[in-house]
Amino acid sequence: MKSKSASRTHHPHLKLTLASSSPRRAEILRNAGFTFEVRATHIDESPLPRESARAHVQRLATAKARAAAEHAQHKKPAAIVIAADTVVVAQGRILGKPHDANDARRMLRLLSGKIHKVLTGVSILRLPDGKELHRVETTRVRFRRLSAMDIEDYIATGEPFDKAGAYGIQGLAGRFVHSIDGCYFNVMGLPLSRVWSMLRRLGYPSR
Repeated sequence: MKSKSASRTHHPHLKLTLASSSPRRAEILRNAGFTFEVRATHIDESPLPRESARAHVQRLATAKARAAAEHAQHKKPAAIVIAADTVVVAQGRILGKPHDANDARRMLRLLSGKIHKVLTGVSILRLPDGKELHRVETTRVRFRRLSAMDIEDYIATGEPFDKAGAYGIQGLAGRFVHSIDGCYFNVMGLPLSRVWSMLRRLGYPSR
């Protein structure tokens, strides 16, 4: 499906599909007043050799959006598909979701007392014409210094294991965050203001 330029034409009957199983992304959209269906996609999220974090999240977001769109294409719906992928970058390393407790421990030690970046690639695709928009949002996050006990207690809660960088800013790990520079919702996994702007460019109605 080829990328095409955006259109500002108003499309009053567009339905939204979120191409993600993330409860946090769904919560962000729901709390912002959107009605949508969820269509999770399953793709290989392994980074390519020498792939930058920015290229990585954009590639995966685009792949997720197109996979969800292909699944719905035979219905010829008037719809918009939203997809996103988020990683944490600390000391030049891409941190996805931890594989186990040791991996979570490694990530939290990298974040402790330092500034890291959270990058979310967003791809939004309109059906049936296939128009697409792609953006990458970056937020800088400063963690306070974590003790070994902080890390072990947090891992024991189970919260780190389905989150990029092994933490969730909206949960227990919010206590670790000293400050942020950029979009808070981006750290949760979906930069809401950016998504809204992209939806409007693709003709999604304001009401």
